[in-house]
Amino acid sequence: MINVVGVIGAGQMGNGIAHVMALAGLDVYLKDVSQENLERAMGVIEQNMQRQVGSGKLDEGEMVAGLARISPVLTDEYLGHVDLVIEAATENEEIKKSILAPLGSQMKPEAIIATNTSSISVTRLAAVTDRPGQFMGMHFMNPVPVMKLVELIRGIATSEETFQTIKDLTGRLNKTPTPAEDFPAFIVNRILLPMINEAIYTLYEGVGTVQAIDTAMRLGANHRMGPLQLADFIGLDVCLSIMQVLYEGLADTKYRPCPLLVKYVEAGWLGRKTGRGFYDYSTDEPTPTR
Repeated sequence: MINVVGVIGAGQMGNGIAHVMALAGLDVYLKDVSQENLERAMGVIEQNMQRQVGSGKLDEGEMVAGLARISPVLTDEYLGHVDLVIEAATENEEIKKSILAPLGSQMKPEAIIATNTSSISVTRLAAVTDRPGQFMGMHFMNPVPVMKLVELIRGIATSEETFQTIKDLTGRLNKTPTPAEDFPAFIVNRILLPMINEAIYTLYEGVGTVQAIDTAMRLGANHRMGPLQLADFIGLDVCLSIMQVLYEGLADTKYRPCPLLVKYVEAGWLGRKTGRGFYDYSTDEPTPTR
């Protein structure tokens, strides 16, 4: 039974995971490299819980209790207390490996390690740990407090007991677990990111403007967000990283990242988080940049 969880990385995904874990009654250690990041994350979590209180999904007492279950930490002393650690760092294989490799030596022998990777091989990440049988992918969707799906990905060595334990935990979080095989980008991003990449090619080739493409997909395909708007929300650096994983992992030219996507990332136009991507967010109403 998992009761105490460590979440490594207090960014958008990490603070969302800590949020849902705490509301499900688990004690959470939220680890990051800077106090500033941790304070920002706790502010975001409180703001998101307040929003849930305002919409009637949560009462004030549940929010106070949930916030009290989250302990922000800068060091690794917490590792000996946890039943599960979830790595939620940036989508970069070398960074993830450097975080994952030393964890096991500080954890209980029976504790599980999970990664929130959205595209990278779970088997390769597991191989750098001391417990590949107790390692798997637990890919939450963004924004975590709202989205119901969690992709569960076994590495080649993941034990059935580990899989069932994480599947049970996903149910306790009021999320729907969906098993996916350990192929590049799994299910959701294997389908979603090539669609976004194709939308960027459509812009690159002058078939339509940013506004025309997003309007067409919202009204013509009944998508809640247009693909370029969604790319900005995800982060263009994340989109590019996933497309590179697909292109390198499957060796098929249909996954080649659009040169325009590469150019935007090189310019530092990463979407909402930098204030500029396919839209400029410096005004009240986002305006297309092309």
